[in-house]
Amino acid sequence: MMPGMAAGPQIFEYIKLPDIYDIYYLQWQMPQPDESLKSYVNRLIKTQIHHTNPILLGVSFGGIIIQEMARQLSVKQLILISTIKNSGELSPFLKNIGRYRLYKLIPLSLLNHLDILEKIAQTSRAKLKIKLYRKYMNINNPVYLRWSIEQILNWQSDKIKKPYVHIVGEYDRVFPEKYITDPKIIVPEGRHDMIIFKAKWFNNYLPKLMQK
Repeated sequence: MMPGMAAGPQIFEYIKLPDIYDIYYLQWQMPQPDESLKSYVNRLIKTQIHHTNPILLGVSFGGIIIQEMARQLSVKQLILISTIKNSGELSPFLKNIGRYRLYKLIPLSLLNHLDILEKIAQTSRAKLKIKLYRKYMNINNPVYLRWSIEQILNWQSDKIKKPYVHIVGEYDRVFPEKYITDPKIIVPEGRHDMIIFKAKWFNNYLPKLMQK
């Protein structure tokens, strides 16, 4: 299981699969200067993939990572969650950010001052979001974050040639469902963070989808 950008394996804490499955959690590594996505994925494979023909599950940017892994090794199945299959599934908003390199203007240093943001948050919902961000999104190195954003917005991919299941949230604002092409499975009321808040749905349907 590969978490999303800046997230650790904690996002899978509520996912429970039958005992016939052995679960292994993949971890982000720091990218090297000007490292390509292919090179980065190759390092992850060499250091963290120790089984042949695995099922790979990836969330958000982690979904892109496992697709790139499938280019370099044999896999039984890909489980894509809250992610995209190619750059054509990006929203026009994100396409423009990538086209004009506006991501370079994002003040990533704010992520190191969540305590200040928490104090000035005006609503309980905003404070809750910051607390959840602190719990699950614990990789806040600016070099890693900027590299990851650039990889997502500039990703080029061919048609997936391995068996896969693509699960998208009905209300995902990062990768809106309306831009995701078929085949796809839509989780009712699911948002980009549905791997956490819709864990009951995943625990019910994932084993069936994996067996299929």
